[in-house]
Amino acid sequence: MRRFLFILFLFFYLNPVNLFSIHSERWLSPSGTPIEVIYRAFQPGEIIIVSIKDNLRIRDAQLRFLGRKYTMGRDKARSQFLAFIGIDLDLKPGSYMMKVFLQDSGGIWETLEKEITVLSREYPEKKLWVDERYVTPPAGVRERIKREAEILKSVYAIFTSQWLSQEKFIIPTSGETVENFGERRIYNNKPRSSHGGVDISSPAGTPVKASNSGRVVLASDLYFAGKTVIIDHGLGLFTLYCHFSKIKVKRGDLVDRGDVIGEVGATGRVTGPHLHWGVKIFGSRVDPFSLLSFTFE
Repeated sequence: MRRFLFILFLFFYLNPVNLFSIHSERWLSPSGTPIEVIYRAFQPGEIIIVSIKDNLRIRDAQLRFLGRKYTMGRDKARSQFLAFIGIDLDLKPGSYMMKVFLQDSGGIWETLEKEITVLSREYPEKKLWVDERYVTPPAGVRERIKREAEILKSVYAIFTSQWLSQEKFIIPTSGETVENFGERRIYNNKPRSSHGGVDISSPAGTPVKASNSGRVVLASDLYFAGKTVIIDHGLGLFTLYCHFSKIKVKRGDLVDRGDVIGEVGATGRVTGPHLHWGVKIFGSRVDPFSLLSFTFE
């Protein structure tokens, strides 16, 4: 019995995505247009997908949530309106209003309001020891760090109005994958930012693949993240891959799911060779395992 429970624990610990099931809600606008809302949980780090199947009466669709306006774009087959919402890992629990705006073929707008209750999520704390220059950067690199932060901000501000991916997202490399999203990091006994992705431990040189199709919007060597690739999948959703030893793509490249984009390394602020894999939606840090749960046509 104990052996069975131990195996069961390992299964869920090493496969955290299996701890969640997918929920789907069907909302109706005042005129009766169905709106589908898909999610694992209303918690920090989770993704909410809002879709409206192609309806000849609908000309435009938008929504507002958490103070942000979302323009609903088209999926790859152009068969539905689609929007991705990221609940940032630091969002406080509470009730938040989501508003969906639909414009019909005659130019008339209608509004649907729904209250979303976001539950709390606890994160572990971890102490790590790294080169001190990555904890308290010397004066000579501070301008570089500032410039790179501005570049990243402009990258995540890109909005591609069509969904570029399809089918399920995949884990980008082989190795030991641990759910350490949101971990409160203490470097050299100094508290620093929360961990905005998951780490996959692999030997240096292990190939890293694109989690899904999209456009490379950054392929560069960054101070903290090391050699990094960011892929735009459309509709404000990006995947990022950090600490490469080698980058195999360049900015502007179109990649398919499974294409090799780099090799595992130990560049930037690291304790050893691994891949940092992250997902951002309009700048909100979300758990990559949340993205793995969904299938796209």
